[in-house]
Formats: sequence, structure tokens, C-alpha cells
Amino acid sequence: MEKKKKGLSYWGKYIKPYWPYFVAAPLCMIVEVAGEVLLPKFYANIVNLGVKDGRGPGYIVVAALLMILTAFLMMGGGVGGAYFGAKASVNFSGDLRRDIFARVQEFSFANIDHFATGSLITRMTNDITQMQNFVNMMLRMTLRAPGMLAFALASAIMMNGELAKVLLVTIPLMLCVIAFFIVKAFPRFQTMQGKIDTLNSTIDENLTNVRVVKSFVREDFEKQKFATANGNLKQAGLNAIKLMIFISPLMMLFMNFTVLAVLHFGGQQVIGEIMPIGNLTAFITYIVQILMSLMMTTMLFMNSSRALASAKRIREVLDEELDLTDANAKHPDKLVSKGDIEFKDVTFRYYKNSEGKVLDGLNFHIKAGQTVGIIGSTGCGKTTMVSMIPRLYDVDEGAVLVDGVDVRDYSLKNLREGVGMVLQKNVLFSGTIEENLRWGDENATMDEIRAQAEHAQADQFITSFTNGYDTELGQGGVNVSGGQKQRLCIARALLKKPKILILDDSTSAVDTATEARIRQTFKGELMDSTKLIIAQRITSVMDADQIIVMDDGKITGIGTHDQLMASNKEYQEIYESQMGGKQEVSA
Repeated sequence: MEKKKKGLSYWGKYIKPYWPYFVAAPLCMIVEVAGEVLLPKFYANIVNLGVKDGRGPGYIVVAALLMILTAFLMMGGGVGGAYFGAKASVNFSGDLRRDIFARVQEFSFANIDHFATGSLITRMTNDITQMQNFVNMMLRMTLRAPGMLAFALASAIMMNGELAKVLLVTIPLMLCVIAFFIVKAFPRFQTMQGKIDTLNSTIDENLTNVRVVKSFVREDFEKQKFATANGNLKQAGLNAIKLMIFISPLMMLFMNFTVLAVLHFGGQQVIGEIMPIGNLTAFITYIVQILMSLMMTTMLFMNSSRALASAKRIREVLDEELDLTDANAKHPDKLVSKGDIEFKDVTFRYYKNSEGKVLDGLNFHIKAGQTVGIIGSTGCGKTTMVSMIPRLYDVDEGAVLVDGVDVRDYSLKNLREGVGMVLQKNVLFSGTIEENLRWGDENATMDEIRAQAEHAQADQFITSFTNGYDTELGQGGVNVSGGQKQRLCIARALLKKPKILILDDSTSAVDTATEARIRQTFKGELMDSTKLIIAQRITSVMDADQIIVMDDGKITGIGTHDQLMASNKEYQEIYESQMGGKQEVSA
């Protein structure tokens, strides 16, 4: 396995495309630093030479004009540094956000299970924003702070090396304080980001399930749940911010004591005519610049603690090992052409080290074009089983074959292009009805869209809306009923014209007459496609070519309705519980 990159090299690909901005921003800030170092010198010369030595107004005016010119150059450097820093950081974060989203799109269900939805949202928003802010600050401070420290320190030593010895006490103390705060800050910021995850997950869950919350009158419970998550975040934020709150006044205290010491010892030198008064003023300015540069360095390191915590969480997403890839596919160019399906000794566990098997030793063969019903108790593994066909999960043992080829030997794109699924949880997206249906075929004509909507028994209610197919759907299709949502999802799948169509309890919210018309469509429009129908109602599968009966992750019977009524106890019990009596089995 390739060794994972560390440090700056890991983020290099987000820096390289914008390296001119990453270079220009610090260079512009050096211009500002140079101006800050020169201004005290100009001021000292005005006092020492222009006023004290009597060189006159002409000298003072020239020095003042140089100060004004320097101030304008500093402004240009500051504006340039801010501009290029913003360009670099915004592009950096934009590319990073794009790659994280693309990575999440490659995740299997198992990968997604490692991260809560709220956590992924936090990592793609808040964590990236923290890194963006840090990159911007770093570009503006990384040369400015040490540059100011170096130039101001050198200028102070050259001006009065004896007085500069005051810094031998102040700087080591400040460095010790900075180190202490950095060590304390990192775990606190990491904890705070985790609390943001929890809060986002709480909000996402509440808004997604708001109808359930209201129907069970659980608003007070949800308020308390939110208050707990919000309170935990507030406390974690306070624990982290306390360091930020405390460090700034402490640094100012060091600065003020240092200035007082310089005024005390420097004042004595001025009185003894060892040091010109203008130099004392400039020296104090340099001392302030030195200590301010240390404060800027402190703030940079404090923000780096939070950015490092965010970077670690971002890398967890980018470095998540994909458990479903087609890198080793033997037939990556092969398409699903018929729809023949075979399960050979398939076993599956959600948690690989657990003993409990969700699916245990499944064996069956479905010929292309057949209609197969799948029935069984809730939680017996029906949905998990059909999820193996488009490779939403991979088997632990055995193999799933489509058209005689192991599904792991197809490319994921080609395999899934050949399989249409109407999931148990019907999902629609924000946008118009037409836009949602085009998920099945983005190039479909309106005539094709209407035809498949008619086959799914959806056209009638769509056209009853004022805007018809241009009707805007709310997030998740909240403004249509459950039955309407199911029919739209079926129409979307029909537009795909798949060789294998999987319906996972997808007609449970429609009446039996509508369901019968939909099934009749399958016999005509999808005659050559293989249809797998998971259902709770036995009437939904009675006329299937084969019916698979499942119980506790195992297949207990396969056959036609009459065959299972004659030989399968589980199927008989389902029939009797739903139909209210026993059926005479035909000879």
C-alpha cells in the first residue's frame, strides 16, 4: 500500500495551482514590515536631527514626505497581502471542499456508516472554513510576524544593545507561555469540533423527521435534546475560547512591563545624555513591534491548533479506505445485457468481525426476464439481499453473478447503469417533477417522460397540479403524498430502462387497483427485464414466476404461489394471516 503523505506535502496539490498567490501574499506583507521598521527611524531623525540639531524645516519636510510615501507603500503591501491571501485561501478551500464531496460520493454504505451525516456536513463546511481562515492568516502573518521580529530586534540592538537586554527576560517568558497555550488548545478545539458534529446531527435528524416529531407530540423532548447538544457545544467552545481570552491580556501585560522597563532604563540614559530622546522614542516603538510580532505569532499558533484539529478530521474523510471499488474488475467495459441473476452461497455481515449473519448461505437462480417476488418477515434480510445485485454491499462469502459474471468484475458505473432500484425509503430531490424524473434518463424527451409517468400511474396526479411537470418539489418531496412519491420513483426507474428492476416494497402506499395496473405495465414495457419485487402484501407477488420466501437471513422456500402453498409453512402462514383462510391448491 502506498505510504500516506504527511504534513505540507499532503496539501501540496491544493497549493500548487495557486502558487503565485501563495508567494505574492507574504511578499506583499514584507513591504508592510519594511515600512513599519523604517518609520520609527524617520521619526527619530526628525527629533534628533531636524529639531535637536537644528537642521531646520526643510529637513523635517523631506523626512515627513518620506514617511508619507512609506505609509502609502505599506498600504499597498497590506492591501496586496490581503487580496492575494484571500485568493489563495478561498481557492484552497474550494478545491478541498470539492474533493471531499467527490470522495463522499465514492463511499459505500459501509463507509458512510463510519461518519454521521451531521459530521460530514461539519467537515465540509465548518472544518474547511477553519482551514481557509488559517491559510489566509498564515499567508499574511507567516513572514510578517517573524520579519517584524527580526528587523525590529536588529534595529533595537543596533540602536542600543545595552537597553535591548531587557528582551532577554521578556521573550523567553512569552515563548514559554505561548508553548503552554498551544499544548492546551489542540485537544480543546478537537473536542469543540466533535460537539459541532453532534449539534448538526441533532438538527438534521429533527428537520428530516419533523412530521414524526409533531405527530408524536415530541417537540419538548426534541427541544431538550437540542438544548443538551447546544449546551455541550457552548461549554466546549467556552473551554477553548478561555485560552484565547486569557492569552491576549497576558501578552499585553508582558508588553506593558517591558515598555515600563525600557522607559525606566532608557530614561536614565537620556538624562545622562547617553541616548538621544528621539532614539528612545524609536526604541520603544521597536520594542512594541517585537512584542506585537510575538503576539501575532501566538495568535497564528492558536489558530493553527484549531486548524490542525479540523485538518485531522478532513483527512479522516479523504483517507477513508473505500471498501467498494472496481479497481480489480476483470471486465470493466462489460454492460448488463440480459438480467440473469445468480446467488452462490452468499453470506453477509454488516460488522465483519461479528458472528451474527444478516444473510446466510443464499443460493438461487433468476432467469433473465422473469418476475420474482420476495417475501418474508420484517428484518429478515430482503433489502440487504437485493442490495448485493448493484453492489451497494459486497458479499463476505460466496458470489453474486449477473449475466454469469461476478458483480465485482463489472465497473460500478456499468453495473449500476443496468440496474434500476426503487428503494424502500423513496427519495426525491428539490427541483421540479420533470428534473426528478430525468434522473432516470437526463436526455429523455417529454413524450418519453409522460409515457413512463403514465405507466407508473403518476401522470394523472402530475397533470392535476397547476404547473404540471414543472411543479416544484420541496426537499425530499415533502409536498406530495407517500403514494405519489412512490409512483414518481417508479416512473424515474422506468425511464432508466434497466435490464434488472428492483422494487423494494415500493407500492405499499398505493391502493391495490393502482398496484395491479403498475404490475400489468411491467409485463408489457419491461417484458425483457428481470423484475424483483419485495412486498409485504402477498397479493403483490402471487402471480410472479418465482417467489422467494425468507426468514432470519435464510431462504426457506422458492417456487410459484401454488408450489409454496403446498410445501412452505412460512408462506402458508403469511397467506392465511393476510387472506383470512386457506387456498385450495390447483392440481
